Amino acid sequence: MAISRRTLLGSVAAAGTVPLARAHAQGKPTIKIGVLNDQSGPYTNTGGPTSVICAKQALEDFGISAKGLNVEVITADHQNKPDVAVSISRQWIDRDGVDVILDVPTSSVALAVQGVVKEKNKIFLAVGPATVALTGEYCSPNFITWVYDTYMLAKSTGGAMVKAGGDSWYFLTADYAFGKQLQSDTADLVKASGGKVLGAAPYPFPGTTDFSSFLVQAQASGAKVLGLANAGADTVNSIKQANEFGLNKSMKLAALLMFITDVHALGLDVAAGLNLTESFYWNLNDRTRAFTNRVKSKTPNNWPNMIHAGCYSATLHYLKAVHDMGAAEAKKDGIATVNRMKKMPVEDDCFGKTTIREDGRNLVPAYLFEVKKPSESKGPWDYFNLVATTPGEEAYRPLADGHCSFIKA
Repeated sequence: MAISRRTLLGSVAAAGTVPLARAHAQGKPTIKIGVLNDQSGPYTNTGGPTSVICAKQALEDFGISAKGLNVEVITADHQNKPDVAVSISRQWIDRDGVDVILDVPTSSVALAVQGVVKEKNKIFLAVGPATVALTGEYCSPNFITWVYDTYMLAKSTGGAMVKAGGDSWYFLTADYAFGKQLQSDTADLVKASGGKVLGAAPYPFPGTTDFSSFLVQAQASGAKVLGLANAGADTVNSIKQANEFGLNKSMKLAALLMFITDVHALGLDVAAGLNLTESFYWNLNDRTRAFTNRVKSKTPNNWPNMIHAGCYSATLHYLKAVHDMGAAEAKKDGIATVNRMKKMPVEDDCFGKTTIREDGRNLVPAYLFEVKKPSESKGPWDYFNLVATTPGEEAYRPLADGHCSFIKA
């Protein structure tokens, strides 16, 4: 499929608006980072332009000019369509010399991009997609995934709901790879804990905005918990509509992937009391607050969530590896550069110290939060109370269970 005129114009415009990202050292190879995400659809706020801003912040914080690096950041809208993303990725790599593709929410899109990057021996730093298939049957030595996946979300948010007595579930599920995987992982956890799954309502993605018929089905099921296996604007709309229907009075809502940006869109009057899992919260500690203070003036209406923080962290760690190897060597071999990134300790203001597992899983902690009541909030974006922490080494699917093909037994 040809790339749309809108996508091409967006990419060209973005490439022309990154003077910060270019160190004018003559005669040095240029490192190119392509941020590929949803900039016009349901995941615009959870990733979108703020992911680009945070990636550029990593260039500024690393001090690329002082370190003698030429770095450019370009961006494009994949429109949540795998064929569009594949076309952009091939053009970026073959024509534009892109070395790294970053972010890529929408699991079906990410799986398609994974294949292109592996074929071309470039680098895919996944932040937005959630499917565990990226570290399992579709694993690649050219790949690292940064902040969360469906296994971690099911274990943290789903596990908390089961422990609180939610032992019968009905799912509202975005009908593509991410939603199906999140439903499957959470259903397995519910059943393993002695609970029951009473049904599911898959809906077309993208494009669904009216969830009323699906919510009626959920209410009729008699389940105690409605598991929302979706994200972004879909999660916001389904919670709003559940509240309007009064469904939240007869069922508990489990938002299995929800971000602070979604809470902001809902407002505390609607979101109060919901549990959610993120691996980053701006007000978690001094370092997360320091990072947020550096970026919030550039995105005042969309403070960073874990995807945005992950784009910063992944970019920063990649730049450290490039500086360590030398830009010319880093551009030659994507696998070699990823291997260097895996060997180097990860540390930044967003996540502190973490390690990258052999299959490409960055082992960040999972934080279970409860959304504050309006009376508890002390100001804008002060939305979360910390309920529980799962260390990175425990939060994700065990390495052996992924059966990643390039890892020797």
